[in-house]
Amino acid sequence: MNLNNIQPAAGSTFNSKRIGRGQGSGKGGTSTKGHKGQKARAGYSQKIGFEGGQMPLQRRLPKFGFKNVNRKEFRGVNLDTIQTLIENKSITGDITKEVLVENGIVSKNELVKIMGRGELKSAVSISADKFTKSAEELIAKAGGKAITL
Repeated sequence: MNLNNIQPAAGSTFNSKRIGRGQGSGKGGTSTKGHKGQKARAGYSQKIGFEGGQMPLQRRLPKFGFKNVNRKEFRGVNLDTIQTLIENKSITGDITKEVLVENGIVSKNELVKIMGRGELKSAVSISADKFTKSAEELIAKAGGKAITL
């Protein structure tokens, strides 16, 4: 066997249907699009949610809810995450937003909220945009300071 005589398995390949090539093709006349109607026309593309003129589902259902345009989205960072960073010697000294960004825990423009999961063993000063009550208590208990920006 050589590269010049390799063939696909019998029946695995077939010629594609050549539409719009006249009567001799066996698909002439309407080119498999049926007679008239919207889908038979050139340039037809169905819009998302279009139901043939029937009122679409997204317009039949009632609107509800409220999106607060002034909502502030915080990225939560737990104390156990901070403790593992301290144990791994990734963080030394005070913990600021910049330190968390350098270690890849938060993004540059995110607001940071320190959460109280886990426990803190080292006395460190943590500055963030917001703290939960439990996090503040645990930081104070460890001998550190919670500084709200």
